[in-house]
Amino acid sequence: MKIVIFAGPPSSGKTSVIKYLLKRIKKVAYFKMDVQYTIDDEVIGKLGIPTKKLYSGELCPDHCFTMVVKEVIEWAKKKKAEYLFIETAGLCFRCSPYLTNTLGVVVLGAPSGMNLPFKIGPMLSLADIAVIAKVDLISQAEKEVMIERIKKNRGVKTIIGVDALRGINLETLVQKIKQFKPKSNNYQLRGIAPIGVCTLCVGKKEIGWQNHNGVLRRLEGEMFYRGE
Repeated sequence: MKIVIFAGPPSSGKTSVIKYLLKRIKKVAYFKMDVQYTIDDEVIGKLGIPTKKLYSGELCPDHCFTMVVKEVIEWAKKKKAEYLFIETAGLCFRCSPYLTNTLGVVVLGAPSGMNLPFKIGPMLSLADIAVIAKVDLISQAEKEVMIERIKKNRGVKTIIGVDALRGINLETLVQKIKQFKPKSNNYQLRGIAPIGVCTLCVGKKEIGWQNHNGVLRRLEGEMFYRGE
């Protein structure tokens, strides 16, 4: 089973890209990871494929994803899927949901600005393919600048500008997915998840690092640890 993980900022166009792909790629199972609301699974479910979603709620979506993705893979296998499409919330720009032996696709909304490639960290730098969606809404010059800034992330091997609503230039992505061959079924995170262990995580509301324990940070200086 081939696993393709789609990440990107909210409203970047991930679901529109996936909907087009499902017209050209069959025997797919779809999983959506979000924080508190999505109907993407219902929209895609109408295409006749098995879908599942999970809300992370008060847990970091990327940490939650790491905890459940093994079960998601087993679920897709039981559905006899040849492809598993995973769409993540993309709400933590420090996180990267990509796994080894999967294809990582980051979807960037062109109208979000030419500086977007500088803002999303491992979500872009650890991806295999960068899709610039909604390219019809920006000028050619803006598109070229965005492409050059994406190229500075050396991990990205392919950059594709698309108009998903009209299906323009998405055949390249279809072929990349069909040609992808995982080396094994051993899956691990490609990157290291951000540190998020402190007394804020268990409900303390006081402000100021002086009132907390765990992994902390001052305005000036590096992270440090305080407490047991």
